[in-house]
Amino acid sequence: MISCYKSHQSFLLGILFTCSLAGIGFLFTFIPLFSQIGPLTAAITLAVLYRHFFGFPAKLREGIQFSAKKLLKTAIVLFGLQLNINVILSEGLTLLLRDSIVIVFSIGVMMIFAKSLKADHSLSLLLGIGTGVCGASAIAAVSPILKVKEEDTALSAGIISLIGTVFAISYVVLRPFLPVDAENYGMWAGLSLHEVAHVVLAGEPSGQEGLGMALLGKLGRVFLLVPVCLILMAAMKRKQQTKAKHAIPFPWFLGGFLLMSMVGSFLFNSYIPVSYEVLDSISFLTSYVLTMAMAGLGLNVSLRDVRNRALKPIAAVVITSLLLSIFTFFIV
Repeated sequence: MISCYKSHQSFLLGILFTCSLAGIGFLFTFIPLFSQIGPLTAAITLAVLYRHFFGFPAKLREGIQFSAKKLLKTAIVLFGLQLNINVILSEGLTLLLRDSIVIVFSIGVMMIFAKSLKADHSLSLLLGIGTGVCGASAIAAVSPILKVKEEDTALSAGIISLIGTVFAISYVVLRPFLPVDAENYGMWAGLSLHEVAHVVLAGEPSGQEGLGMALLGKLGRVFLLVPVCLILMAAMKRKQQTKAKHAIPFPWFLGGFLLMSMVGSFLFNSYIPVSYEVLDSISFLTSYVLTMAMAGLGLNVSLRDVRNRALKPIAAVVITSLLLSIFTFFIV
């Protein structure tokens, strides 16, 4: 009875610990110098630094792993509510074609540079997918399929969030000097920047029309997350069959992602009245749960083990992001 109580207590304390790190990450956004990096990057950084200086809190392992694995998938499911399928369908194949080109370009260029630099393959692939699709959310979605290490998931999510923030701020600085109208600028930001938050940050200065186009370009890439996951599943299944016959389990959280996107697109406000306040609360909850999950993953990162592995993938993703920005500027 006592051991069972202690087990439950450590489980809850582990979840509470990741919740606290996420909360501190959100508090960092109120500090002027840190407001642009976002809570996710702040929480991962805090978790990694805690592990580095104080070690992994082994007594809280069960709760931390619950946050890192179960809450991660929960966040992906909730993230589906932010995808409006109606908008994607109304724009048709042209938008999806451009977004598909962006994804193929990002992953392809990233892996070419990773190979030439002899960068870590796992980190490079995650960063390529994050660059092409939708940042940390895409990395979180494909990690269970690719069966990568938890430290690789956390590290790549932190890198993509930080680099995306730098690029988004650079877009805002460059905006007044670019020979494009607000709509084309917005589409450029939506096609090239890493996460939805980065797209909003860069698109907002161009007004409502520019921001609307930016979100439209980004939503198409989010929509393509599911096909990308299915392609990766097929590739992993074929790879497994050449080595050993093990079934690749279907990531059911992707089904939840699709279901939630359908609920948000076809039921909310059409059949189920939902206020903007409720939608904002759901969006905040999604971000908080994802930040908790990333904090849990960050606690599994050992700086001593990965510092030599991360430099080359970072160089590759910076080059890829820069080339993607140039490439998409000429196709909008």
